[in-house]
Amino acid sequence: MGSTANTPLSVTGKYAVITGAGSGINLAFARLLLSKGCSVVIGDLALRPEAEALISQYPHPPSAGKPSALFHRTNVTSWKDLSSLWETTVSTFPSVDIVVPGAGIFEPRWSDFWKPPRSATNPDTPSTDGPADVDPVGTYATIEVNLTHPIRLSQLAIGHWTTTKTKGTLLHVSSCAGHAYSIGTPLYYASKHGLHGFVRSLGGLRAEVGIRVCAVAPGAVTTPLWSGDPDKRGMRAAEDKFIEPEEIADAMLELCEREEYGDGTILEALKGKRRVVPLYGLAPPTGEGLSITGFEEMQRGIYARLKGEGLRV
Repeated sequence: MGSTANTPLSVTGKYAVITGAGSGINLAFARLLLSKGCSVVIGDLALRPEAEALISQYPHPPSAGKPSALFHRTNVTSWKDLSSLWETTVSTFPSVDIVVPGAGIFEPRWSDFWKPPRSATNPDTPSTDGPADVDPVGTYATIEVNLTHPIRLSQLAIGHWTTTKTKGTLLHVSSCAGHAYSIGTPLYYASKHGLHGFVRSLGGLRAEVGIRVCAVAPGAVTTPLWSGDPDKRGMRAAEDKFIEPEEIADAMLELCEREEYGDGTILEALKGKRRVVPLYGLAPPTGEGLSITGFEEMQRGIYARLKGEGLRV
């Protein structure tokens, strides 16, 4: 399923900006791009040690003929930060060919639908969303990170490409959650459904103005999103099959380099298995790396809580 370096859409010699590449899937993709000769700006709150090592391996300014990597500290929920990231990328590189609004969160305790924002009747919540009893109206971080930030970065990219009359690839990092559902993490699922609708809605840009739009939709991947969250880490059983980030990065490269993709393509990527998700008549995803043992237990716990004490808001 891998891509071919000699295709017209080869990433070699290109320039990319990726949010969330301080770790996980997006770091794996940044590493893959750099290995193919594509320079990268990483926008994230911080870098894990392995990301710092990657930056050191590909310093900027680069040696002759070598790609480079640089870090721009970015809070993706801040439009000011996103604008600064974009301005840095445009001023650093001669072109911007690939844009990946990859940063995402999986409904942590501080932005979890089942742990509503602080209010007079819910003063002890772990949520940092809201608070619910002040103006301006609060926001849910899961939606801000997973959906609003990709929309805003897409606007910046499309604005640049259409006003400079250049072409590019807008590659989103979605999830199988975008065509599934769960009572356990409804904000996450809603954000990914929204992202799928957004990607498909922009699919006509390829034919009209040469802007390719697509998304990868992984199952459960071995990243800090799981290992760094005690709540999520506890859901994983020994028999659960997780996907390695490098396999998702390879699927993302395929989306960048294969001519037939880019018209709103959603490419589902499980362990050793990929498919283009059809717009209608969709069969549910199947295969290793899809389900997590503890997820069903969490859902049963939510229903039990709602039947018992109810949801304190």
